[in-house]
Amino acid sequence: MKELKFLKENIRRQLIKEYLVHEIGDAGFGGVEIQRTPQNTIVILKVERPGLVIGRRGSKIRNMEETLEKKFNLTSPLIKVEGARDPGLNAQIMAEKLARSIEKGWHFRRAGHSILKRIMDSGARGGQVRMGGKLTGERARSVKYTSGKVISSGYPSEMIDKGYAVAMTKPGIIGVSVKILRNDVKLPDDVVVRNVNLGEVKVNGGNESFSDQKNE
Repeated sequence: MKELKFLKENIRRQLIKEYLVHEIGDAGFGGVEIQRTPQNTIVILKVERPGLVIGRRGSKIRNMEETLEKKFNLTSPLIKVEGARDPGLNAQIMAEKLARSIEKGWHFRRAGHSILKRIMDSGARGGQVRMGGKLTGERARSVKYTSGKVISSGYPSEMIDKGYAVAMTKPGIIGVSVKILRNDVKLPDDVVVRNVNLGEVKVNGGNESFSDQKNE
């Protein structure tokens, strides 16, 4: 059955991602892409600090390649490491940083606003941080902080970069999600006004705003 095959493949990809996050979390995990060729399987890692992944003379990469082949049955895995151009615009890196900050004891509100500020300072058109779990007491709840423009539906929502991470705290697990709308993304309501004297002036549709919403 094709559906069962796709389900097993997605589960394996998620397990591979969790393994890689555990192994190279300190390097700033920014995502993984798996490409299959007739000879081998290419695993492309996007990280904030590539040097921490490579290790001394590539020893860490070789160990991970052996684990991917034996534990996850990848055919001759070949790991390639790519440095993130701008970590502040990588949703997965920001989600991992937010989760690690919460684990270190940062108050969730302070950590969330700090990550959101870094996203906007990096030049994003919009950013959103969402945290859910036992944030302040025994009762689980969720909070959401948004700055700028973040689209949640329709075709433009596919251009939103998304990242997910988990923070392990004493009260319980806190789920973290980050959404980023980069500045180079063109939206349907973006217009360019041409003026003979001023030249071209780009006008972004919609009103830029900041909101702090809480969902009990």
